[in-house]
Parts: sequence; C-alpha cells; structure tokens
Amino acid sequence: MAKTQKPSPDFPLFLHASGQWSKKIGGKMFYFGKDPERALERYKAHLAGKQTKTTTKNVAKDGRPGKPHKDYPLYAHHNGQWAKKVRGTTRFFGPWADPQGALDKWLEQKDDLLAGREPRLTGEGLTVRSLVNQFLETKENLVKTGELTKRTWEDYKLIGTKLVKVFGRSRLVADLRPADFEKLRREFTKGQGKKRRGHGPNTLLNDIGRARVVFNYAYKQGLIDRPIVFGDGFKKPSPVVLRRERQKNGRKMFTAKQIRTIIEKAGLQLKAMILLGINCGMGNHDCATLPLSALDLKTGWLDFGRSKTGIETRCQLWPETIAALTEVLANRREPKDRAHADKVFITKYGFPWLSKGKTQRDNPISKETAKLLKALKIHRPGLGFYALRHTFETIGGESMDQAAVDRIMGHAPRANDMSAVYRERVTDKRLFRVARHVRKWLFNSKPSPKTSDAPVAPSPVCE
Repeated sequence: MAKTQKPSPDFPLFLHASGQWSKKIGGKMFYFGKDPERALERYKAHLAGKQTKTTTKNVAKDGRPGKPHKDYPLYAHHNGQWAKKVRGTTRFFGPWADPQGALDKWLEQKDDLLAGREPRLTGEGLTVRSLVNQFLETKENLVKTGELTKRTWEDYKLIGTKLVKVFGRSRLVADLRPADFEKLRREFTKGQGKKRRGHGPNTLLNDIGRARVVFNYAYKQGLIDRPIVFGDGFKKPSPVVLRRERQKNGRKMFTAKQIRTIIEKAGLQLKAMILLGINCGMGNHDCATLPLSALDLKTGWLDFGRSKTGIETRCQLWPETIAALTEVLANRREPKDRAHADKVFITKYGFPWLSKGKTQRDNPISKETAKLLKALKIHRPGLGFYALRHTFETIGGESMDQAAVDRIMGHAPRANDMSAVYRERVTDKRLFRVARHVRKWLFNSKPSPKTSDAPVAPSPVCE
C-alpha cells in the first residue's frame, strides 16, 4: 500500500503508523488527528500553548478529540467545540483546541445554567479581583499611618481571598446577585485553611461584616454606580443565635482560684503580664508594646495609650504587680534592635513579644499562655490571655463605677453615649477603688485601714 504523501512539502507533521498526523516535540510523540487540515490547526494551537496533549487513546475515529482526562465534564461536539447538554439544551464552551478555556467557561456559567438562568458574560467593568486589590491597598495605607492595625488588615486579606475564590477573579462586581452572596455565606460556614473547621456564629458575624465593608467600599469610592444588593440570604447571625453560642461555649473569664494558680506557675515575664491583665485589663498587644515610660513604680501608677483605640488609660498598680514588674526590669535583656529599647518586655532572644510570623495571629503571649493553661488542665476554647481582660471588666464592673472601669480599660465611648461627652474627669480615687475591688476579689484580702482615703499621685485629669 502506497504511503500517503504530505499535503505540501513544508507540512510540519508526518503520518504515523496509527494513521494520525504526528510530531515528536520535546522527546514526546504528539498526535493531532487523521484529517490533515484539522491536525495542522491543532498543531499550531499546541505551539501557541493552548493545546493539551492528545494521544491515540483520546482521539475518536471521526477525528474528534477525546476528553483530556476521565473527569472532564464536556464532550467534543462535531462542530469543533466542547459542549454539554444542560436542562435539555446543548451549550458550547469553546473550540477543541482550547479544552482548558472551555472548562473555565463551563465552571463560570455552571451555577446559572443548572439553575435555569441565562449566564451573564464577563466584560468591561470592575472585577472582584480588582476591587479586592484596590480595597487592600487603601487599607494598607491606613496601616502605614497607624490608623489601622496589621491584624485587621490581615483579616480583610483573608476575606478578600475568599471573595476571589468563591466569585472568580474575573466576575464583574455589578453582576453579583443575592444568590451569589447566599452561596458566599454557605462557604463562610465551611471555614478556612487545611482543617476546614466550620465557622461558629461569631466568626460568621465577623466574616459577613468584613465582606460587606469591601463591597460598600466599591460604592463609596465611586467604583460602581449603585450599592450592592446583598439580599436576605446574607444576613448576620441573629442576637438569639449569638447568645446561644455564648452559652454553649461558656464564659470567657477565669475564676479567682484559676488566676492565682496561673500566677504561681507562670514564668517571670508571663507572670507580670498576667498581673497587668487582671490588674489593669491589658491585652496581649498592650503588654507587648508597653513602654518603660508608662510605668511609675514609685507612685504605683500606669499611664498608657492603647494603640487599638488611641484612648489614654490610667491604672493603680497592685503591690504584687509592682513587685513582678520590678523583677522583670532587673532581669531585662538588652534588645537587639535599638528601636525596641523602650519596651518593658523583651524575650530571651532580644525581641519584643510581638509576632514574627507572616501574620499577627502568631502571637507569642497567646502561645505561652495556652501552653501554661494546658499544663494546668484549665484550657478550653475562648479561654486565653485575653480572657483576663474580660475578667477585669466583669469584676471591676461590680465595683459600681463603670466610668472608672472604662477609664482603666481604655474603652472608646459610643457616639450616642452622652454621659461620656459631658464627663470631664474620673478622679484617681475612683480608679484606686476599682483596683482595690478587683484585688480583693482575686486574693480574698481585706483592704488596709482607710485605704479608701489613701493619698494618690497627682493625675492630669484631676484638679
């Protein structure tokens, strides 16, 4: 039998014994079909980087390519396109030469088609990916100026990544519908990360809130001409659900006995931090960034501006807290970086107790506290270092002077809190009484005679 000749002398393919036009590329044999014209088209597409490998096994007798892999959801229609029959109608998603592009298009339109909706095609306009990038850039500028914490920016970044993953990077923001946000809410409940732990109501509340911030930003910045309609399916968990969750998880506070045990077993620096947590309601970041200038151990007062709220706090230090801080300062290492020379707490490696990982979630104070709580067998979800702040707020409030507690905690007053608007000062005597009340609860001790009239150091808020 005479060998079939090439259609032209410069035809780049040769006729393989299998009857297909072929070529060896990079040491591998590629087959492009029996029809020379179509084989040439597939070969050119392959060189352009669009064609996936086609072998003898996945080429039909009539020249149509087989599926690139067994799980490929489309089939090769005789008109030269990848297709799928959906709800009784054959839909086409792109030429044989671009199976990956056809798959991407199917995945993009899949939900609409299966629901019986005509899919909207992407085009000119603001995409989800572009919105997320612009939003994060704006928020990053606020981090640089100290108007937003790095931790908050990281939370926004996680949400942005989720939005791109669920909606698709090329999806137009203006085309998002309530059904899309309902799907996003379902994805939020599945959680994130490798373990994919389901989100509880509180985390879901925060996720939905941050997602809304991103899309509201688009309208406020003039990136879209009308607000996004989220629909009823993207509501935050109700207060009833949140209360039930809180009851199920238990209170985020320690007992007095637990705190005494923690103080007894804690290391030098962690002990001082724990005392600051229950004495002054300080959190992890407050302790890690506490400057030497905030302490006056001679008079027993702490004056500190919280970076989270920018509110000045003032607190009467207990004798136990003063003693622990004095010991910390006596054994304090010199920091490796002169920029950290003003920090009270320096690790054994010469660094402040701040996250050195990729995210601010990798907090060394939280980790050390968790280790200690687990060793003492009192660890449970929601009960960590920050629970000391919850405990101080709860017990301090029982002193019947909430204004003094807020001053110590550094709470920012609500916009509608008129009492905070009219209040011009909180005296040191009131702060002293709150500190004494919490100390009495913790150590079950009675105040020394006339401590309510004890002299205090002059305060900038006192006349």
